[in-house]
Parts: sequence; structure tokens; C-alpha cells
Amino acid sequence: EIYIPPGPRLGNKVIEVKNISKSFGDRLLYENLSFTVPPMAIVGIVGPNGAGKTTLINALSTLIHISGGSATINGHDVTSDPAGVRASISLTGQYAAVDNMLTGHENLTFFGTLAGLSTREAKDRATELLTRFGLERAADSRVADYSGGMRRRLDIASSLTVQPPLLFLDEPTTGLDPASRNDVWDMVHHL
Repeated sequence: EIYIPPGPRLGNKVIEVKNISKSFGDRLLYENLSFTVPPMAIVGIVGPNGAGKTTLINALSTLIHISGGSATINGHDVTSDPAGVRASISLTGQYAAVDNMLTGHENLTFFGTLAGLSTREAKDRATELLTRFGLERAADSRVADYSGGMRRRLDIASSLTVQPPLLFLDEPTTGLDPASRNDVWDMVHHL
């Protein structure tokens, strides 16, 4: 089930999915799935384990191929223009993708340089994001010493080193305590 909250709809579509299907061998995860997402919407994809939520996110972010139908992300077709899709999105997966041996600041600087920022721009952006996500006091600590909530906030911050028009968050609160979950949802709402 895909939940798109009510509200004003602009003419543009950030995501447009038309009759897509995805199967793995004989196992059909979804078929003829269609929906659109307008700009500035927060959309939730809900369902039981194994329903295909992560698979859908992976397909829309070009990590796996769709089996049928079509999908465009920010005007880029996921099949014929995967580079265009990847250049216009950011993805935070289910599991933290940060390096435990680096500090928070080093992680964000690294992600910034990977995204094409100069070293100075990446360091400045890292400082800005650490402050924005309430991690400034832990900026110079190794991520291995971070709590689960701190690590998750850093992981989401790493997805924002450049500001994409579309951000995919795959189960951003998995493994977090209730207070940390609320912090993450507050951050998402603020973004």
C-alpha cells in the first residue's frame, strides 16, 4: 500500500509509475502498480515483511530492473536513463552505510567529495549537516562510538551532502528506540 497524503497537487510529478511489475523467477512481488508523487510530498510505502517495499525503492532508484511497465523519476526513465535518475536522487538504505573507523565529520566530507564537492565545500557541508542533525559534539568521534540513533542520523545526513530533489529512506527507523524514532521522523518532517 502506498500512502500519499492529501494536499495541493502541482502539475509536476517527481515520480510517475505506470503499470510496473517485478518478479523474481516464479515469485511475483507486484503487478500493474501505478501511482504518481507530486513535488514536496512525503510518501509512505507500507506492508508486511516480504511485500516488496525495498524492492520497489531499489527499482525506482535503478539498483534493480523492473520486470514490466515504466517509471520516471524527476523526468528520467529508470530503464533508459538510469544515470539521470541516480543524479537526481539520494538513497538511505535499511542499514547504515557509514564507515565506523572514520569520524562523523570525515564520513560526511568523504560523501561530499564523492558527490562532486570540492574538499573545502565538502568540509563546510559536513559541518553544516552535523549541526543540523544535532551531531556537532560528536563530529570528531569515531562512528564506532556512536549510538544507533546517532549513526542513523549521520547516515541520513550523508544522503543530503548534496540536496537532491528526491530522497528515498528505506526503513529509516529500523532498530531505533522510540525517542530516536521520533527524532528521525521530526527530521524527515523538517526536511
